[in-house]
Amino acid sequence: MTAFTPTLETQRAFRDALGCFATGVTIVTCKTETGPLAIAANSFASLSLDPALVLWSPAKSSRRFPAFEAAEHYAIHVLKDDQIALCKAFARDGTAFDAVSWAQNAHGVPLIENCLARFECTRQTIHDGGDHVIIVGEVTRAETDSGDPLVFSKGSYGRFTESE
Repeated sequence: MTAFTPTLETQRAFRDALGCFATGVTIVTCKTETGPLAIAANSFASLSLDPALVLWSPAKSSRRFPAFEAAEHYAIHVLKDDQIALCKAFARDGTAFDAVSWAQNAHGVPLIENCLARFECTRQTIHDGGDHVIIVGEVTRAETDSGDPLVFSKGSYGRFTESE
């Protein structure tokens, strides 16, 4: 093992260490004045069952950050293992909705179809988190589908396999 103190000089090593923690991959969507917007995020977690709360953490440096910080309603889509292209499309372009089937909910939030799970949320609070913020939302509706999750670890996409 290699030990280090996280500083600006060791930022790459710190990112690499964080990348050792495998995560699922999500697309978060919201309505804006100029149309639907999406962002890829792996900083998603469950927070509470009662009430039903989830959190995610967008980077303040993202050009899309202001829209998501202001969004009262949004949806978090957990991607299936065959949706790498969808993730990459939205990572490059937050308006890449032509590449996917979607509809709007009653709040005008874009809902991507055929995801592994989807959580429609109402923003509850935002907390400062250094160069990110932590957005806590109450889940007002959830859906699941069959399939396997898309996984991200050490800078690469993959799939979950069971251990024996």
